[in-house]
Amino acid sequence: MTDDVPPEESAPLSGEENLAVRIKLERETRGWSTNAVSDRLNAAGYDMNPSAVWRIENGKRRVNLDEAIGFAEIFGLSLDSLAGPPRLAAHARAMELVEVIRRAWGDVQRANLAFTQARDALDIYLDNHPDIADEVDAVVSSALARDTMNLPQPHELHRRSE
Repeated sequence: MTDDVPPEESAPLSGEENLAVRIKLERETRGWSTNAVSDRLNAAGYDMNPSAVWRIENGKRRVNLDEAIGFAEIFGLSLDSLAGPPRLAAHARAMELVEVIRRAWGDVQRANLAFTQARDALDIYLDNHPDIADEVDAVVSSALARDTMNLPQPHELHRRSE
């Protein structure tokens, strides 16, 4: 905890508290009134009056999922971003990079699953054809080694992102 941040502001808020703070922050950043937010929500198909917007922003009313989606839509944000920590709202690049990491992690998980499924299918095949197991293992090892050598190295990736 830093000395310049009051303890109550440094503690993470819950998703709903984040949402309320972010809605108000996004509205004020754009210079919109609660009437303007209400009008935009209604035009987008999310029924809400200005009083409800005020009550949400001030923690007097909860937001249902459809309404949260509506707020994200009119602000041009992802739902994750809108419900994220308000202190990071002013750091758009940090939020972009968090999203890049989140997507990359999903890609890694999907790739791991695909690899496992492919390897399991090959193992089943080799159970039925044990006479070629050594040759297949050699081909797989060689192909993976060759592909690994062609991957960019971490220091090369770092230079690309600068």
